[in-house]
Amino acid sequence: MSESKSRPPQDRPWESGWAPDTTRAPGTRRLWLAGTLALATITACVTAITVMDSESNEPESRAAEPTTLSSSAPGGLISFATPSKGGTEKPGADRAEPSPTPSTSASSASPSPKPSKKAPKPPKASATPSKQPKPPSAHGISIRSENFPDRYWRVRDGYVRLDRIGSGPPQRQDATFQRVAGLADSSCYSFTTADGRYLRHRSFVLVANSDDGSSLFRKDATFCPRYWSASGTLALESVNYPGRFLRHRNFQLRLDPYENSRLYRSDSSFQMVTGLD
Repeated sequence: MSESKSRPPQDRPWESGWAPDTTRAPGTRRLWLAGTLALATITACVTAITVMDSESNEPESRAAEPTTLSSSAPGGLISFATPSKGGTEKPGADRAEPSPTPSTSASSASPSPKPSKKAPKPPKASATPSKQPKPPSAHGISIRSENFPDRYWRVRDGYVRLDRIGSGPPQRQDATFQRVAGLADSSCYSFTTADGRYLRHRSFVLVANSDDGSSLFRKDATFCPRYWSASGTLALESVNYPGRFLRHRNFQLRLDPYENSRLYRSDSSFQMVTGLD
């Protein structure tokens, strides 16, 4: 074909009515397709690398888990973990141990101000208990409440209550006792009334009863002195029910378990003074 043959003008349509697009450069569609293919290829490679990394890490985590059947053991033998130095673990070793209950020892690490067995000596006016009961003083002792200083122990209708004492001789005599060596433990105390009865707890209530000679009576009538470290006041602990102290509740003397509360310590704190009779 001759080079001088004229070409159809670019701005006029062909016989079929189609006219070429002169607004963009030739081959642009192929460039778009090639770019899309390259992005798809890169995305597929990144996905494949991520999957291969996750699969390579999975065997390591599984290998850390203990197995009962080792694939490397010959003949399908069961492989066991190496026993610890401490031997077989006891059942329930992973459970928390219960917290210890307050002890009556003075060397306990508990921060609660429980009465101490090692206490300052009682006032000289009161007789120190010994192995053999000493003759009581002529006037005996009276026991006064720490948080109700106008009230004293008094035997009324066979029970020991915390009462206000009038000036009458009968009331003052009912509020006066003799302190002797403990019937069950000579290092502790027992208390007798003017008519020879002993103060003892019965059903955890303090009463005045005659001595029946039994071992139970001697234990029920024996109380060991304990002293609060802060105030130095006296608390009386039962010899056969350690951890229970004499305290007043509704002005009734009874034997209650120790409670780490200010009210309990106040209700169970007493002072021994000269007898009121």
